[in-house]
Amino acid sequence: MSNTINVGIIGSGGIAAAHAEAYKQMDDVRIVAVADIIPGKASQFIEQLNLKNARGFRDHLDLLTLDLDAVSVCTPNVAHHQTSIDSLNSGKHVLVEKPMAVTLTQAIEMVDAAKKADKILTVGFQPRYDPNMQAVKDIVQTGQLGNVYYVQTGGGRRRGMPGGTFIKKSLAGAGAMADIGCYSLDLALNSLGYPKPLTVSAYTSNYFGTNPIYHKEADNFEVEDFGVAMIRLEGDILLNFKISWAMHMDSLGPTLFLGTDAGLKLTPAGNGPWSGVWDGGIGSISMYHDIKGHHVETTIPVQNHRLNIFYEKVRDFVIAIKEGKAAPIPGEQIVINQAIIDGILRSSELGSEVKIKLPNTFK
Repeated sequence: MSNTINVGIIGSGGIAAAHAEAYKQMDDVRIVAVADIIPGKASQFIEQLNLKNARGFRDHLDLLTLDLDAVSVCTPNVAHHQTSIDSLNSGKHVLVEKPMAVTLTQAIEMVDAAKKADKILTVGFQPRYDPNMQAVKDIVQTGQLGNVYYVQTGGGRRRGMPGGTFIKKSLAGAGAMADIGCYSLDLALNSLGYPKPLTVSAYTSNYFGTNPIYHKEADNFEVEDFGVAMIRLEGDILLNFKISWAMHMDSLGPTLFLGTDAGLKLTPAGNGPWSGVWDGGIGSISMYHDIKGHHVETTIPVQNHRLNIFYEKVRDFVIAIKEGKAAPIPGEQIVINQAIIDGILRSSELGSEVKIKLPNTFK
């Protein structure tokens, strides 16, 4: 492989610009092409970001005929599945933005395509690169909490509903679950080692998004803006998950890990109506445990770092390609994340608990 990695970007919305800016900082990466189905949008993107020598396409299949090593898939959620599979089938490594897909079946098909092509399929969860997130995982994985039996995660924005492609079911597939809920699930599941889900009992609603008092696109709002679920995981772990784009409350509570030896409480960083969820960093970490019969609370200092975690995510993808490493955030893991979101939406629609069924290869 050449020392220079040639990449293409499929989709040219806001998140694509973040990918492009990250790649532009790398001397060993060249952005060769951009594709977007809207006429002229790819060329406009190329001009605005000064992507010298990059070519614009309307059809991602035309982009994939070029001599590329990898692509970033930055399309609306509904297109993640087919675009990623097309890219893998054409011999390209893939970094696909979150959520991985719209359904569990789609996510499984994406992983199967990556295995067949022997290419990287990694998913865009940049909060994993926050040193504080990594510290939490280390605490859990090294057994400092004992056996973890209960986890509460999620978060709520008092007001923080997007519009456009995020609220159309035909483009997004889901609402708050797909947009910010997947981050909360990854925080919990990655810390636990991605145990498999067994059952889900869930409720969702969209009282705020469909009310013109709270959303200017209420007539077009088709997805959930709130959801809560009880998820049974293997290992006799119960996961209490809750997420909200909007609510009449300041918080849905911290993230908690309850273990037989200690408990961990996390609060998200940031403030204001769009904060309170796990698409950013950690604000505080506290451990609750006993010492010689005394109840003790230990504050774990939060690292004030200057890492650009989005850049770190993209850079890790490039390094994995160059050094022949495994996917940094493997699709095989995020299938579990997708399975839970899929189960939540099914359970809410049915009004009852549902079972999660995964192929034997994921068990």
